[in-house]
Amino acid sequence: MDKAMDKNKKRRSSTASHHSGPSRKHSEFMGRPSQIGRHRASSHEIPGFDPDDESITDMTRNELLAFKASFARPKYANTYRMEPYRKCEAHVMRKKAEEILKSKLQDFKYAGQNGSMICISLTEDLLAAVKDLNYDRYKYVVQVFLVEKTGQSVNIASRWVWDVAMDTWVQAQHETEDFVIIALIIACYYE
Repeated sequence: MDKAMDKNKKRRSSTASHHSGPSRKHSEFMGRPSQIGRHRASSHEIPGFDPDDESITDMTRNELLAFKASFARPKYANTYRMEPYRKCEAHVMRKKAEEILKSKLQDFKYAGQNGSMICISLTEDLLAAVKDLNYDRYKYVVQVFLVEKTGQSVNIASRWVWDVAMDTWVQAQHETEDFVIIALIIACYYE
């Protein structure tokens, strides 16, 4: 019975010493003052380094951290949504594209050199207008074709692999006696 009591006392004394202070890992780290002193002493050995002054390196390190934080991508939780809140409406996109074509091409006279510039500006305007409609989770492809009327026929074909339920496309066209402009806008749902 004395042996059992001695074992209990040893357990109590060993557990009491561990629980009286900080956790075991912390107490082991704090139990090595020679290493802590060595790390601190090494910073004084650097020429031109004074630990009491706020140095330029501390400021640049803080600026660097702020600079890196400005480029950090936000992390979002998974929503597990398989469809957009607002589905892309083709008739609204078509109406907007026809308005832009009509307003931009009222006074346009086709010459061979100015064709590429008008196509680029129309593409940028159409893309900005479609993005302003705020259909969430859609990516857009805008193509503008300018064809001079010289009695020829033109076939324009596009092939896409897409989800028939979510993805859509719109064609808008403006025709004059000299040229035809066809705008093709493809809206692809991006999960």
